[in-house]
Amino acid sequence: MAAAGSSGIASWFILGLLITLGSVAPRAEARAFFVFGDSLVDNGNNNYLATTARADSYPYGIDYPTHRPTGRFSNGLNIPDLISEQIGMEPTLPYLSPALTGERLLVGANFASAGIGILNDTGIQFLNIIRITRQLQYFEQYQQRVSALIGAEQTQRLVNEALVLITLGGNDFVNNYYLVPFSARSRQFSLPDYVVYLISEYRKILQRLYELGARRVLVTGTGPLGCVPAELAMRSRNGECSVELERAAGLFNPQLVQLINNLNSEIGSDIFVAANAFDMHMDFISNPQAYGFVTSKIACCGQGPYNGIGLCTIASNLCPNRDLYAFWDPFHPSEKANRIIVQQIMTGSTQYMHPMNLSTIMALDSRV
Repeated sequence: MAAAGSSGIASWFILGLLITLGSVAPRAEARAFFVFGDSLVDNGNNNYLATTARADSYPYGIDYPTHRPTGRFSNGLNIPDLISEQIGMEPTLPYLSPALTGERLLVGANFASAGIGILNDTGIQFLNIIRITRQLQYFEQYQQRVSALIGAEQTQRLVNEALVLITLGGNDFVNNYYLVPFSARSRQFSLPDYVVYLISEYRKILQRLYELGARRVLVTGTGPLGCVPAELAMRSRNGECSVELERAAGLFNPQLVQLINNLNSEIGSDIFVAANAFDMHMDFISNPQAYGFVTSKIACCGQGPYNGIGLCTIASNLCPNRDLYAFWDPFHPSEKANRIIVQQIMTGSTQYMHPMNLSTIMALDSRV
């Protein structure tokens, strides 16, 4: 009996080992994640900068695991956090975080900074923010730091195999062209010409990302800029979306998809993937009840009409249940809305993700 018992123990041990190895195996395919862009994806870089564009005080972070503000423009988790969760990675740290050293560098980094745009003159009212050219310089610096850790060849492999998310464009409208009546850019360009200019500048940014080694890049278009509570408060009479800002998004997004198609055909590979943030948002904005929201017009945190005026602060109106609101503050979706968006990034049809969704990317890359 003892012999049979010991062989039983041995087989249980081997089974246990196989189960353990099975659960560890995906880590072998774990990939770094790099994030570039604005406040929709910033997870705390602006906390380290002298700027007004920051989310470092209550009630930001009220539903974050620590229930403390982190610099994310959310009541809880933001889009990069939820993508990391879906692909089985720990969240990336802000590049400016002192904690981003050693092994943690291998997880990737978040270079995003609230307030920035495609253009360097976007968000000038926020003073010190990490403009996209600087974010790309930091990405170069990051690679030098990792090379010192694991060598140049392994670093190049880590970057080539990484997932990259870039979210730009919204601020070039709301915090530049339409920031004030008769803004400098609106005097310089008609709206259609401005969009053509933005796309030509975005092309340079995406080409630079490719030169720096990015090979799997999710590029989000703008959401429905005219439907956010801030714009409803300023421009809407009866809760209808701002026609002018919707026109801007309607011009920008198709040209961004065209740019992505052109870049991919020039390179000869599907490097860039277009995420249709407009439709992802419009689903729950046009039919909030279908997604469990009571409203997609009123922000959870804010003041004035639609809680859309000014910033979300300790003095603002604050809803008791954030899951019932599509918008957390005058500009940014709630964590629950972010989860709906990330679900479409993961599994959405070609209406939402072109030419393929993130689950397909992960499956393809696991076979390589």
